[in-house]
Amino acid sequence: MASFKLLRAALLSLCLGACALLAHATPSAAEDKLIDTLIQRVSKMSAMVFLRNGSEYNASDAAKHMQAKYDYFKKELVTAEDFIERCASRSEMTGQAYKVKLDGGTVRDANEFLNSELRALRQGAAKKSSG
Repeated sequence: MASFKLLRAALLSLCLGACALLAHATPSAAEDKLIDTLIQRVSKMSAMVFLRNGSEYNASDAAKHMQAKYDYFKKELVTAEDFIERCASRSEMTGQAYKVKLDGGTVRDANEFLNSELRALRQGAAKKSSG
């Protein structure tokens, strides 16, 4: 019985410690730069339309919205993937997924599209550092 109480106390301490660490999580300098680069990349996608909660937004407005959400949620994020999931792919208020309308009229899920852009950025950065 005493060992069960000790185990329970140890698990509780571990969980509380993990929660404390996550409460103060912020992206590393490299991830912050990657997120900023992704937002800047979005801002220059002038041929695209971003669909958010039933309304259309140009690339500049979409990037401003992403930046504002990033500024607000930054302490809860660790990776660029976290940023996409929390700030750039769905509405916090409605839960509705954001969409992206491409130049040819094709509509894609913003999460899928932005993760694809992020992979391209990561690959470009890996080539730069190895070359």
